[in-house]
Amino acid sequence: MTARQRRLGLLLAALVCGSVALALVLNAFRSNLVFFFSPSQIAAQEAPTARAFRLGGLVAPGSIRREGESLTIRFIVTDTRHTVPVVYRGLLPDLFREGKGVVARGMLDASGTFVASEVLAKHDENYMPPEAAEALKRAANDSAPGAKAQR
Repeated sequence: MTARQRRLGLLLAALVCGSVALALVLNAFRSNLVFFFSPSQIAAQEAPTARAFRLGGLVAPGSIRREGESLTIRFIVTDTRHTVPVVYRGLLPDLFREGKGVVARGMLDASGTFVASEVLAKHDENYMPPEAAEALKRAANDSAPGAKAQR
């Protein structure tokens, strides 16, 4: 085998190893990517049904229900236009309140209930995740009188 053939073989082996490494990194990135959806997007069936995603909006007033002595909590997330029922088993953040912003991570079940594996509450009065703020703004604009006539 000549020196040129050896260099070519090493170059090809390096390309194959690099390609495999890149494929593994991209696959790991894709499987850990979690998208954000608002209740209006879920109502429009834009959210995935077999993957985890984030649901964001406001906790609807009067919607928090605790199931007995267990850690299971049911509440409703709204963007003022649509609502999504949520069930979560675990401890809620201290700042979790009715009428406040929330982002929950989980999946939709067959009945349309969002089964959350994690619930995050905003950390002060001025903060809301940008995606949640934008979704609330869009929902408010869409529900304004004459909004559809202007389109």
